[in-house]
Amino acid sequence: MQANDTQQHAVQFQASVKKIEAETWPVDDVLALFDLPFNDLMFKAQTAHRANFPDGDVELATLLSIKTGGCEEDCGYCPQAARYDTGVEAKKMLDVREVLDAAKAARENGATRFCMGAAWRSPKDRDMEKVETMVREVKAMGLETCATLGMLKEEQAQRLAAAGLDYYNHNLDTAPEFYSNVISTREYQDRLDTLGHVRTAGLKVCCGGIVGMGESRRQRAGLIAQLANLNPYPESVPVNHLVQVEGTPLHGLDPLDPLEFVRTIAVARITMPKARVRLSAGRRQMGEAVQAMCFLAGANSIFYGDKLLTTENPEAADDRVLLDKLGLKTRGKVEAKAGSCS
Repeated sequence: MQANDTQQHAVQFQASVKKIEAETWPVDDVLALFDLPFNDLMFKAQTAHRANFPDGDVELATLLSIKTGGCEEDCGYCPQAARYDTGVEAKKMLDVREVLDAAKAARENGATRFCMGAAWRSPKDRDMEKVETMVREVKAMGLETCATLGMLKEEQAQRLAAAGLDYYNHNLDTAPEFYSNVISTREYQDRLDTLGHVRTAGLKVCCGGIVGMGESRRQRAGLIAQLANLNPYPESVPVNHLVQVEGTPLHGLDPLDPLEFVRTIAVARITMPKARVRLSAGRRQMGEAVQAMCFLAGANSIFYGDKLLTTENPEAADDRVLLDKLGLKTRGKVEAKAGSCS
């Protein structure tokens, strides 16, 4: 990456962190979208979607937990936190061979992006070399690569970029004013700082959040506003519906109305028109009709496979059946770049 490009990314991101006076999407404006009559909102979302994704294709991404359980953080939704009794066993990081076998299977099933997640607060330097090897080898298969490893130092982001990583996932989770209701071991600014390091390294950003954690509609609008006002906004925006896991503090909440989730997808599409908006956790509980409405609202990416880290996900075959029913085509294979790590 050229030095002037790196400087430009850093300047752009610092502007977003400082809350520039002329926000593209004030929270009140985002809330006004949420409050639209449902048909009007869907029309706006579908118009934005067709204008920016005329092919109407759906991206298939597969997520693998390369290091499961034992996390020291207290995220109230997460079964991998060591302090909660959820039945998730802490395990060592997978061998590179196991990861490559999973990536090969994902590619053969039609996935074009392979995401590697680790239950860390932040990766230790001793872990980085192994992760870098995974990135290089998965990239060589012709798959886009993504990693979610927790908070990153600037030099760690640079190392991942040098290994050929395409995307780094680090979610904001929720609006700043609701954040302390969910997490106390990491500040909101910590998340913004990691995103800044990722942008400075020249990586693309995958960043979204979780809805259904007891937040208000205004707070859902606050999350979308935070994402949309990042400069630039994320290339990928995963929208997760809380999967309640017994043993976590958020287990037992009243579930979010399915149409409110569809509204969230639509508002994300309108405010971040060129992003891949991904249906992430919670699809198993939605059913086909709600998922179909999410695609109509502008979702054009899904996590594809039977697991999302530790929670259940629809089977790949079921997803294929649904996409066929809806007449939705999938994104074509991503070829390895000439001279990429192989």
